[in-house]
Amino acid sequence: MSFSHDVRECIRSTVNDHDRRFACLYGMLLFGRNVTREEICLKSESEVFRSVFPVLLKTVFGAAVPLTIETKPRKNGIVLTIYKITGKEAVTQIRHTFHIHEERRIDMRNLPMNSMGAFLGGVFLTCGSVTDPLKEYHLEFSAPTEALCQDLCDILYSVGVHPNVMQRKYTWSAYLKVSEEIEDLLTFIGAQKCTLELIEIKINKEVINQINRRNNCDMANIDKTISASEKQCRDIQQIIRHNGLEKLSPELRELAELRLENPHLSLAELGQMLKKPIGRSGVNHRFRKLSAIATNYPD
Repeated sequence: MSFSHDVRECIRSTVNDHDRRFACLYGMLLFGRNVTREEICLKSESEVFRSVFPVLLKTVFGAAVPLTIETKPRKNGIVLTIYKITGKEAVTQIRHTFHIHEERRIDMRNLPMNSMGAFLGGVFLTCGSVTDPLKEYHLEFSAPTEALCQDLCDILYSVGVHPNVMQRKYTWSAYLKVSEEIEDLLTFIGAQKCTLELIEIKINKEVINQINRRNNCDMANIDKTISASEKQCRDIQQIIRHNGLEKLSPELRELAELRLENPHLSLAELGQMLKKPIGRSGVNHRFRKLSAIATNYPD
Protein backbone atom coordinates (compact mmCIF):
# COMPACT_ATOMS: atom_id res chain seq x y z
CA MET A 1 0.00 0.00 0.00
CA SER A 2 1.05 3.60 -0.59
CA PHE A 3 1.95 6.23 1.98
CA SER A 4 -1.20 8.13 0.95
CA HIS A 5 -3.25 5.03 1.81
CA ASP A 6 -1.67 4.90 5.27
CA VAL A 7 -2.57 8.56 5.84
CA ARG A 8 -6.18 7.89 4.81
CA GLU A 9 -6.38 4.93 7.20
CA CYS A 10 -5.23 7.18 10.04
CA ILE A 11 -7.81 9.81 9.13
CA ARG A 12 -10.58 7.20 9.12
CA SER A 13 -9.73 6.15 12.66
CA THR A 14 -9.99 9.72 14.02
CA VAL A 15 -13.44 10.57 12.59
CA ASN A 16 -15.17 9.27 15.69
CA ASP A 17 -17.75 11.80 16.89
CA HIS A 18 -20.65 13.79 15.43
CA ASP A 19 -18.81 17.06 14.82
CA ARG A 20 -15.83 15.35 13.18
CA ARG A 21 -18.05 13.20 10.98
CA PHE A 22 -20.01 16.28 9.90
CA ALA A 23 -16.83 18.28 9.14
CA CYS A 24 -15.13 15.37 7.37
CA LEU A 25 -18.14 14.75 5.14
CA TYR A 26 -18.31 18.45 4.35
CA GLY A 27 -14.68 18.43 3.20
CA MET A 28 -15.28 15.36 1.05
CA LEU A 29 -18.40 16.77 -0.63
CA LEU A 30 -17.16 20.33 -1.09
CA PHE A 31 -14.01 19.23 -2.92
CA GLY A 32 -15.75 16.56 -5.01
CA ARG A 33 -15.55 16.48 -8.76
CA ASN A 34 -18.96 18.00 -9.60
CA VAL A 35 -21.55 19.78 -7.49
CA THR A 36 -24.53 21.11 -9.42
CA ARG A 37 -28.21 21.71 -8.63
CA GLU A 38 -29.13 18.30 -10.03
CA GLU A 39 -26.18 16.09 -9.09
CA ILE A 40 -23.23 15.65 -6.76
CA CYS A 41 -20.52 13.39 -8.15
CA LEU A 42 -17.31 12.21 -6.50
CA LYS A 43 -14.69 9.86 -7.94
CA SER A 44 -11.96 7.98 -6.11
CA GLU A 45 -9.62 5.02 -6.46
CA SER A 46 -9.13 4.81 -2.69
CA GLU A 47 -10.35 1.81 -0.73
CA VAL A 48 -10.52 3.97 2.39
CA PHE A 49 -12.74 6.49 0.62
CA ARG A 50 -14.96 3.61 -0.49
CA SER A 51 -15.43 2.51 3.10
CA VAL A 52 -15.78 5.98 4.65
CA PHE A 53 -17.95 8.08 2.33
CA PRO A 54 -21.15 5.99 2.22
CA VAL A 55 -21.04 5.53 6.00
CA LEU A 56 -20.61 9.25 6.71
CA LEU A 57 -23.34 10.15 4.23
CA LYS A 58 -25.78 7.78 5.89
CA THR A 59 -24.73 8.88 9.39
CA VAL A 60 -25.38 12.57 8.67
CA PHE A 61 -28.39 12.33 6.32
CA GLY A 62 -29.85 8.91 6.97
CA ALA A 63 -31.89 7.30 4.19
CA ALA A 64 -33.06 10.68 2.89
CA VAL A 65 -30.10 10.91 0.53
CA PRO A 66 -29.81 7.95 -1.86
CA LEU A 67 -26.33 7.12 -3.15
CA THR A 68 -25.52 5.43 -6.45
CA ILE A 69 -22.16 3.68 -6.68
CA GLU A 70 -20.56 2.60 -9.95
CA THR A 71 -17.20 0.88 -10.37
CA LYS A 72 -14.89 1.00 -13.37
CA PRO A 73 -11.92 -1.41 -13.33
CA ARG A 74 -8.84 -0.04 -15.04
CA LYS A 75 -6.11 -1.83 -16.97
CA ASN A 76 -3.61 -1.45 -14.13
CA GLY A 77 -5.93 -3.36 -11.80
CA ILE A 78 -7.05 -0.28 -9.87
CA VAL A 79 -10.80 0.25 -9.54
CA LEU A 80 -12.23 3.73 -10.02
CA THR A 81 -15.40 4.18 -7.98
CA ILE A 82 -17.96 6.84 -8.93
CA TYR A 83 -20.37 8.10 -6.26
CA LYS A 84 -23.47 9.97 -7.41
CA ILE A 85 -26.22 11.71 -5.50
CA THR A 86 -29.03 12.64 -7.87
CA GLY A 87 -32.44 14.13 -7.56
CA LYS A 88 -33.10 17.78 -6.88
CA GLU A 89 -34.55 17.18 -3.42
CA ALA A 90 -31.55 15.19 -2.13
CA VAL A 91 -28.99 17.52 -3.69
CA THR A 92 -30.79 20.58 -2.34
CA GLN A 93 -30.83 19.11 1.15
CA ILE A 94 -27.07 18.55 1.08
CA ARG A 95 -26.33 21.96 -0.37
CA HIS A 96 -28.61 23.66 2.13
CA THR A 97 -27.16 21.73 5.09
CA PHE A 98 -23.57 22.60 4.16
CA HIS A 99 -24.26 26.06 2.67
CA ILE A 100 -22.79 25.04 -0.71
CA HIS A 101 -23.58 27.68 -3.34
CA GLU A 102 -22.91 27.98 -7.07
CA GLU A 103 -19.40 29.27 -6.40
CA ARG A 104 -18.12 26.70 -3.99
CA ARG A 105 -16.36 28.32 -1.02
CA ILE A 106 -15.43 27.06 2.43
CA ASP A 107 -18.10 28.13 4.92
CA MET A 108 -16.75 28.22 8.48
CA ARG A 109 -20.27 27.68 9.87
CA ASN A 110 -19.83 24.02 8.94
CA LEU A 111 -16.76 23.63 11.14
CA PRO A 112 -17.69 23.24 14.81
CA MET A 113 -15.01 23.68 17.45
CA ASN A 114 -12.05 21.29 17.17
CA SER A 115 -13.28 19.89 13.83
CA MET A 116 -10.87 21.72 11.47
CA GLY A 117 -8.52 18.73 11.41
CA ALA A 118 -11.41 16.43 10.47
CA PHE A 119 -12.46 18.83 7.70
CA LEU A 120 -8.94 18.89 6.24
CA GLY A 121 -8.87 15.12 6.62
CA GLY A 122 -12.04 14.91 4.53
CA VAL A 123 -10.50 17.17 1.91
CA PHE A 124 -7.45 14.90 1.85
CA LEU A 125 -9.65 11.82 1.42
CA THR A 126 -11.24 13.38 -1.66
CA CYS A 127 -8.40 15.19 -3.37
CA GLY A 128 -5.21 14.79 -1.34
CA SER A 129 -2.06 12.78 -1.90
CA VAL A 130 1.37 12.50 -0.35
CA THR A 131 4.43 11.06 -2.03
CA ASP A 132 6.37 8.24 -0.42
CA PRO A 133 8.93 10.16 1.70
CA LEU A 134 11.61 7.68 0.65
CA LYS A 135 11.39 9.36 -2.76
CA GLU A 136 10.63 13.00 -1.94
CA TYR A 137 8.67 15.25 0.39
CA HIS A 138 5.48 16.32 -1.37
CA LEU A 139 1.91 16.64 -0.10
CA GLU A 140 -0.75 18.01 -2.41
CA PHE A 141 -4.45 18.93 -2.54
CA SER A 142 -6.08 19.17 -5.97
CA ALA A 143 -9.00 21.63 -5.80
CA PRO A 144 -11.71 21.82 -8.49
CA THR A 145 -11.73 25.65 -8.56
CA GLU A 146 -9.30 28.49 -7.95
CA ALA A 147 -11.58 29.99 -5.29
CA LEU A 148 -11.69 26.74 -3.29
CA CYS A 149 -7.93 26.38 -3.61
CA GLN A 150 -7.43 29.87 -2.20
CA ASP A 151 -9.86 29.21 0.66
CA LEU A 152 -7.98 26.00 1.45
CA CYS A 153 -4.66 27.86 1.43
CA ASP A 154 -6.05 30.41 3.88
CA ILE A 155 -6.98 27.61 6.28
CA LEU A 156 -3.59 25.95 5.86
CA TYR A 157 -1.90 29.27 6.63
CA SER A 158 -4.00 29.53 9.79
CA VAL A 159 -2.71 26.16 11.06
CA GLY A 160 0.91 27.08 10.43
CA VAL A 161 1.81 25.66 7.01
CA HIS A 162 2.51 27.63 3.87
CA PRO A 163 1.47 25.91 0.62
CA ASN A 164 2.53 26.83 -2.87
CA VAL A 165 -0.13 26.98 -5.59
CA MET A 166 -0.05 25.98 -9.23
CA GLN A 167 -2.67 25.51 -11.93
CA ARG A 168 -2.92 22.17 -13.64
CA LYS A 169 -5.00 21.38 -16.70
CA TYR A 170 -8.41 21.28 -15.01
CA THR A 171 -7.60 21.86 -11.32
CA TRP A 172 -5.72 24.07 -8.90
CA SER A 173 -3.17 22.46 -6.61
CA ALA A 174 -1.97 23.56 -3.17
CA TYR A 175 1.18 21.68 -2.23
CA LEU A 176 3.84 21.42 0.46
CA LYS A 177 7.45 20.33 -0.07
CA VAL A 178 8.98 21.17 3.33
CA SER A 179 9.14 18.01 5.42
CA GLU A 180 8.52 19.80 8.73
CA GLU A 181 5.33 21.39 7.38
CA ILE A 182 4.13 18.05 6.01
CA GLU A 183 4.76 16.52 9.43
CA ASP A 184 2.78 19.30 11.14
CA LEU A 185 -0.16 18.93 8.75
CA LEU A 186 -0.27 15.14 9.00
CA THR A 187 -0.36 15.47 12.77
CA PHE A 188 -3.12 18.08 12.58
CA ILE A 189 -5.39 15.91 10.42
CA GLY A 190 -4.93 12.91 12.69
CA ALA A 191 -2.18 10.95 10.93
CA GLN A 192 0.34 11.00 13.79
CA LYS A 193 1.49 7.48 12.99
CA CYS A 194 2.48 8.60 9.49
CA THR A 195 4.21 11.65 10.95
CA LEU A 196 6.42 9.41 13.06
CA GLU A 197 7.14 7.22 10.04
CA LEU A 198 8.10 10.27 7.98
CA ILE A 199 10.41 11.54 10.74
CA GLU A 200 12.09 8.14 11.00
CA ILE A 201 12.62 8.02 7.24
CA LYS A 202 14.05 11.54 7.29
CA ILE A 203 16.48 10.65 10.08
CA ASN A 204 17.62 7.55 8.19
CA LYS A 205 18.11 9.65 5.06
CA GLU A 206 20.24 12.16 6.97
CA VAL A 207 22.38 9.39 8.44
CA ILE A 208 22.92 7.88 4.99
CA ASN A 209 23.75 11.30 3.55
CA GLN A 210 26.28 11.91 6.33
CA ILE A 211 27.89 8.53 5.66
CA ASN A 212 28.03 9.27 1.93
CA ARG A 213 29.55 12.71 2.54
CA ARG A 214 32.13 11.19 4.87
CA ASN A 215 32.95 8.48 2.35
CA ASN A 216 33.25 11.07 -0.42
CA CYS A 217 35.54 13.13 1.78
CA ASP A 218 37.63 10.05 2.59
CA MET A 219 37.90 9.18 -1.09
CA ALA A 220 38.96 12.73 -1.91
CA ASN A 221 41.63 12.57 0.78
CA ILE A 222 42.81 9.21 -0.54
CA ASP A 223 43.04 10.59 -4.06
CA LYS A 224 44.94 13.60 -2.74
CA THR A 225 47.35 11.35 -0.82
CA ILE A 226 47.96 9.15 -3.87
CA SER A 227 48.54 12.14 -6.12
CA ALA A 228 50.99 13.68 -3.65
CA SER A 229 52.77 10.34 -3.22
CA GLU A 230 53.18 9.93 -6.98
CA LYS A 231 54.73 13.40 -7.19
CA GLN A 232 57.08 12.62 -4.30
CA CYS A 233 58.16 9.34 -5.91
CA ARG A 234 58.84 11.11 -9.21
CA ASP A 235 61.02 13.67 -7.43
CA ILE A 236 62.95 10.93 -5.66
CA GLN A 237 63.45 8.99 -8.90
CA GLN A 238 64.69 12.19 -10.53
CA ILE A 239 67.28 12.59 -7.78
CA ILE A 240 68.33 8.93 -8.07
CA ARG A 241 68.84 9.20 -11.86
CA HIS A 242 71.06 12.26 -11.62
CA ASN A 243 72.90 12.10 -8.33
CA GLY A 244 71.68 9.11 -6.31
CA LEU A 245 70.45 9.24 -2.74
CA GLU A 246 73.86 8.86 -1.12
CA LYS A 247 74.60 12.58 -1.22
CA LEU A 248 71.37 13.50 0.53
CA SER A 249 71.33 14.24 4.24
CA PRO A 250 70.57 11.17 6.38
CA GLU A 251 67.09 12.56 7.25
CA LEU A 252 66.16 13.17 3.60
CA ARG A 253 67.63 9.86 2.44
CA GLU A 254 65.72 7.91 5.11
CA LEU A 255 62.45 9.57 4.15
CA ALA A 256 63.06 9.07 0.40
CA GLU A 257 63.69 5.37 0.87
CA LEU A 258 60.63 4.98 3.07
CA ARG A 259 58.45 6.68 0.48
CA LEU A 260 59.65 4.42 -2.34
CA GLU A 261 58.97 1.40 -0.17
CA ASN A 262 55.58 2.66 1.00
CA PRO A 263 53.97 4.72 -1.77
CA HIS A 264 50.46 4.51 -0.30
CA LEU A 265 51.18 5.68 3.24
CA SER A 266 50.11 9.12 4.43
CA LEU A 267 52.61 11.73 5.62
CA ALA A 268 51.66 11.11 9.24
CA GLU A 269 52.22 7.37 8.85
CA LEU A 270 55.59 7.91 7.21
CA GLY A 271 56.58 10.27 10.04
CA GLN A 272 55.93 7.55 12.61
CA MET A 273 58.14 5.08 10.73
CA LEU A 274 61.26 7.26 10.88
CA LYS A 275 64.02 6.39 13.36
CA LYS A 276 63.24 9.67 15.05
CA PRO A 277 59.48 10.05 14.49
CA ILE A 278 58.20 13.46 13.45
CA GLY A 279 54.79 14.90 12.70
CA ARG A 280 53.02 15.39 9.39
CA SER A 281 54.22 18.97 8.93
CA GLY A 282 57.84 17.89 9.49
CA VAL A 283 57.50 15.17 6.85
CA ASN A 284 55.91 17.62 4.43
CA HIS A 285 58.78 20.06 5.02
CA ARG A 286 61.36 17.38 4.10
CA PHE A 287 59.46 16.46 0.95
CA ARG A 288 59.51 20.11 -0.09
CA LYS A 289 63.28 20.00 0.26
CA LEU A 290 63.44 16.87 -1.91
CA SER A 291 61.22 18.56 -4.50
CA ALA A 292 63.49 21.60 -4.56
CA ILE A 293 66.51 19.36 -5.14
CA ALA A 294 64.72 17.48 -7.96
CA THR A 295 63.91 20.70 -9.79
CA ASN A 296 67.62 21.42 -10.13
CA TYR A 297 67.99 18.46 -12.45
CA PRO A 298 66.79 18.51 -16.06
CA ASP A 299 64.21 15.91 -17.14
